Amino acid sequence: MTTEAVVKSRPVVSAGSITKGRRRPTDVLAYIGIYASAAFSVLLLVGIIGYVLVKGYSMISWSFLTGVTSVLNDTVGIAGNILNTLYIIVLTMLIATPIGIGAAVYLNEYAKPGKLVTAIEFATQILSGIPSIIFGLFGMIFFGQTLHLSYCILTGALTLVLMVLPLVIRNTQEALKTVPDSYRQGAIGLGTGKWYMIRTILLPSAMPGIITGVILAIGRIVGESAALLFTAGSDGMLPITVKQFLDKIFASGGTLTIQLYLSMSKGQYDVAFGIAVILLVIVLLINMLTKLLARRFDVHTRE
Repeated sequence: MTTEAVVKSRPVVSAGSITKGRRRPTDVLAYIGIYASAAFSVLLLVGIIGYVLVKGYSMISWSFLTGVTSVLNDTVGIAGNILNTLYIIVLTMLIATPIGIGAAVYLNEYAKPGKLVTAIEFATQILSGIPSIIFGLFGMIFFGQTLHLSYCILTGALTLVLMVLPLVIRNTQEALKTVPDSYRQGAIGLGTGKWYMIRTILLPSAMPGIITGVILAIGRIVGESAALLFTAGSDGMLPITVKQFLDKIFASGGTLTIQLYLSMSKGQYDVAFGIAVILLVIVLLINMLTKLLARRFDVHTRE
């Protein structure tokens, strides 16, 4: 029998017939469950955003964004809370970012695998799972009372540093692990020093993941309230002079989430939903910024 005859005698199997013939009822149920879960997640997100927008959109105005709450003047504003939020974000990330990236570089590039590295990684995992209110209690006792900082923005920022450090460290570690070992071997083979190789090759290659971790940490700071209730206070006044602005770091300051909580506790639901709208916009901008910066600093997609 010739080769041509053998080929002609073989049955022709159409593409997809194997999978179609083996599709079982459990597979169909699994597909239905997957698509139903995805649809439910999307609908839940759209429902929450829509409900908050409907309830809080009427409160959004220029005076609401640029004024402060005053009983005497009968005004409602969140400008002071926005400033306090930005203040805490900047202070926290100025401290947490270099420490977190430095710790991740040490653990991934310098430290030899062993009990010490395992203990440090285990400690970061434990820190990331501790409830935020416990961080607030510790911050109030240690930073507020032991170090005599009392209720102030600095106390809140130092407490948040402890909360976001595990997030920055773990994201930086995972970003560094994605860099191929051939980059390291090639750089060392060319005679470069280890720090020069880390600074010029590894960190730029891992930058998208590092930026993602930093911005996720900012997102956690924006949404935090429990820890700041015990440490930063709730004052929402705007500084008038430059000296007051500089001294604000040692003064009480309530963030947007603190003001939202206080408004809800006082029954001011329209104000609370107005603040919720601002927080949703901030979260949306943070996610957009994450994608933009990750794409901008991705060395693999640069032209």
